[in-house]
Amino acid sequence: MKNLSRSLALLGVSALALAACGSAPEEASSGSDGGGKAASSDFKACMVSDSGGFEDKSFNESGYNGLKTAESDLKIQTQTAESTDPSQFSTNIDNLVTGDCNLIFTVGFLLAPATGTAAKANSDVEFAIIDSTAQDEDGKAIEVDNVKPLSFDTAQAAYLAGYVAAGTSETGTVATYGGMQIPTVTIFMDGFADGVAKYNEVHKKDVKLLGWDKKTQKGSFTGNFEDQSKGKALSDSFYSQGADIVMPVAGPVGSGTLASAKEGKDRYVIWVDSDGYESVTDGDAKKLILTSVQKGIGNSVEDVTKAAAGGKFENEPYVGTLENGGVDLAPYHELDSKVPADLKKEVDGLKQDIIDGKITVESAASPQNLG
Repeated sequence: MKNLSRSLALLGVSALALAACGSAPEEASSGSDGGGKAASSDFKACMVSDSGGFEDKSFNESGYNGLKTAESDLKIQTQTAESTDPSQFSTNIDNLVTGDCNLIFTVGFLLAPATGTAAKANSDVEFAIIDSTAQDEDGKAIEVDNVKPLSFDTAQAAYLAGYVAAGTSETGTVATYGGMQIPTVTIFMDGFADGVAKYNEVHKKDVKLLGWDKKTQKGSFTGNFEDQSKGKALSDSFYSQGADIVMPVAGPVGSGTLASAKEGKDRYVIWVDSDGYESVTDGDAKKLILTSVQKGIGNSVEDVTKAAAGGKFENEPYVGTLENGGVDLAPYHELDSKVPADLKKEVDGLKQDIIDGKITVESAASPQNLG
């Protein structure tokens, strides 16, 4: 149990937050994630999702799976709070603080201000934020002693995906779009655009990219991470313009792209965050996933939880790269035969060149540029 004075102080904060935002989500108020089995440790690791929820087949779900693995392996207690709207972020974090969580993961860039506020108010609780650093109320990045940022240089792996897409496309047109125009989305789109450009340079081709202009930082966005119908409509438009491969960077909205791909012939998808072939449950849809730009979110959650449970929490930022395995390109699975052998060799070579520093994938949204 945390000290009594902190608990009493937080009662007033939580009451005000609940009054402002309404009732907390059921998962947060119940103090359970469905895994109520007894744990042999007093250590409690907790997690707050962004508004995409824990069943997004993407980064929220990857984080959740990492937490559950840590629960099983370390025999610790866990608790989760699933957000359905950004207005719930602060309330959900406060509920986990009052639930005696030792470590709280917040999932996503949009939780950065709420994470910064909660961490400064609760110095005896450790926090880790996925895909961002803590921020102040004005959205400025701040360093807090009890917050560990977990970031991923996904531009590197997306570069490989763009190269594969350009080299595999039979129409000479590919596309990408995002959920919201925030750094953790545009970093994928920047890398993808550079990969397409690299393929064109090497092969003297003119594969077109719809949905994103890296130079102007303008492109296509659905405006949220929840409305799959918007993802489908945008993807319908891309496919109708001749694109045969689309990369949605939009969490659950990406399922709309899969639905669109299923309605046409020779339409394919590149997934992000998790290996979509493994996470997507629709058997017909997963067959259309060419590859995925992966983040090692689950592994990073496990590692931080293990360190914190052992009294070795550190706030030093973690940045996942191709070199340390924090990001990667997923296998081609059922579409392996669609990717020419020579193209696979080129991609392997590009990956090694990035690791060796011979190629630098640049994005204004890279973790190194946001601190």
